[in-house]
Amino acid sequence: MRVLRALLFNIVFWLGTLVFGIAGLPFLLTPRRTAMRFGRFWAQAVLAALKLIVGLDGEIRGRDRLPPGPCLIAMKHQSMWDTLILPPLLGDPAVVIKRELQFVPFYGWYAARAGSIFIDRKGGGPALRRLVAAAKRAVAMGRPVVIFPQGTRTAPGQPADAAPYQAGVAALYRELGVPLVPAAVNSGVYWGRRAFLKKPGRIVLEFLEPIPPGLPRRDVMALLEARIERATDALEHEGVQSLSGNQSSSPALTI
Repeated sequence: MRVLRALLFNIVFWLGTLVFGIAGLPFLLTPRRTAMRFGRFWAQAVLAALKLIVGLDGEIRGRDRLPPGPCLIAMKHQSMWDTLILPPLLGDPAVVIKRELQFVPFYGWYAARAGSIFIDRKGGGPALRRLVAAAKRAVAMGRPVVIFPQGTRTAPGQPADAAPYQAGVAALYRELGVPLVPAAVNSGVYWGRRAFLKKPGRIVLEFLEPIPPGLPRRDVMALLEARIERATDALEHEGVQSLSGNQSSSPALTI
């Protein structure tokens, strides 16, 4: 049954994305905020299909830890769900994503129009300066900036040193002068990287205690990694226990 549900969801996802992508082409000519609204609608549709077909929902914890103004969010990245949830949850985020995705038909076009920040991971210092400049523009508009500090998706249980925390998050923390909010997630327990099967259950995304601006680079990187990895380990354990039927259900996702 899980295989059939996964197959149906994949068909709905790819065909639906194709239809959305073609029908929404005029939005590429609209103001950025309008394009973002269209992107939020697409993401909400995918999340609704995921819940209806697969039975995979989400729960958000620690919303009260998000500061009222612009901030920098450093989020663990384990599956595609992590990027889908951001526009519906945060409204108008500036998400840092790898430059290669800019050239993916439809997704890259809409992401660029909606104000995503593309980073060339092999671009060295010039790429880092462009990243900071784009993030400063986003913060000036009152937008939260979201970065995946390891620069790639990681598997549940994968040690942090297998995908080290990158310099980009430290540069943004130093230059933006806004609170840094760590975020942990256990999405990979249910929807693994490049995995065909999606398991029914409830993904948890948790915002952790913010780190105020002004700390030395070494201190902030150590604190950020410790908080994210510790919370992620706990959420992964919670997810595994839930899949085995040893944990009661928690409140459903509301956006």
